Amino acid sequence: MLQKRYSLVALAAALVLLGAACAGEVDSSEAGGDDTRLLHDELAAFDVNGDGEVRIGIAAAGPRADGGYYQAVVDAAERFSAAEGLGEVIVVDDIAAVDAAIELENLAQQPVDIIIVGASEIAEPMPELAAEYAEVFWYCNCGAGFPEGVDYLQSQDDGAAISYTAGAATGILLRDSGGDAATMIGCCDLGFEILNYQSFELGLKSVDENLGFTYVQSGDFPFDFENVQNATAAYENAVADGSDAIYPFLGGAHEPVVGLANAGGQIVMSAGASDVCDRPGDLSWDIAVRFDGGDYVREIFPLILDGTTKEGDIFVFSPGGEPSINGAVICGPTPEQQTEMDEVYQLVASGELDAEFGRIAGEAFGGG
Repeated sequence: MLQKRYSLVALAAALVLLGAACAGEVDSSEAGGDDTRLLHDELAAFDVNGDGEVRIGIAAAGPRADGGYYQAVVDAAERFSAAEGLGEVIVVDDIAAVDAAIELENLAQQPVDIIIVGASEIAEPMPELAAEYAEVFWYCNCGAGFPEGVDYLQSQDDGAAISYTAGAATGILLRDSGGDAATMIGCCDLGFEILNYQSFELGLKSVDENLGFTYVQSGDFPFDFENVQNATAAYENAVADGSDAIYPFLGGAHEPVVGLANAGGQIVMSAGASDVCDRPGDLSWDIAVRFDGGDYVREIFPLILDGTTKEGDIFVFSPGGEPSINGAVICGPTPEQQTEMDEVYQLVASGELDAEFGRIAGEAFGGG
């Protein structure tokens, strides 16, 4: 455990320097040869399998290039690895929940020193495997309700609060554009989807009680967020029914629906990715609904260095919290729209909605 803790500190130090470099605060000429050599000496100590390289492994439930949630984690890890001269990142994607134990163990047996588990639907076997492969550092962006464990660090986010801000942002844009209805296209009415769409509707109607909302399933149970054909049909039906805003709460099917909404002129939002307001390319988004696993990776490891979070901890990211890196952002808002969104974040951070969020969670997960 001592060696593992030392390794985490070394990794955190590397991420701190990397983050500063990305922000323009440190470049290679300013860092100096001694600092660079020290950094790589510390990273060498993180080489727990002794193969001469520090390598990150990623387990993802969806496709690595989905343009959203899963890709964000992969991109963050690959940028870090490239900047620090680490080994090539090993990515195992499209992992089905029923295959998670086999795929995670296979990944742990690869030449990896760090494993990032990208989502709770494939994390169930992780506690046992993290204990068995204790020399590897396991980090999970597991979501609410995942059990604590001394062998892994996890981050969670407040899905209800995030979706409330997304609903409010959508309501603001609908009101200002003359629209009156929104549709969320998801997978299979899973518990966390129920949490998200009920909270989204709550935020939407906080702007105007008369705004309409519909949730539509497009996948095959239990974790099919990649069904482009069904998602396309759901989009077409939603537009035919009069929806002016589309929330593709999807993985591999997300970008195809965004493309359809761009062509159709509907308000559309991301499902996790935080960079969409400025992302180059042919697609465009009106709202970034941020629960970006890449942002979480960049934020949480430096916190180990200053003692804010330790092994076995759960770190919760919440809109309006510290750091405030998730929740909805309107792309190119008017000053008035930004003021409204600032007030939404203040309301969420105040705790005034916590009881209502708790009620929704009870319904979503069968406890209420």
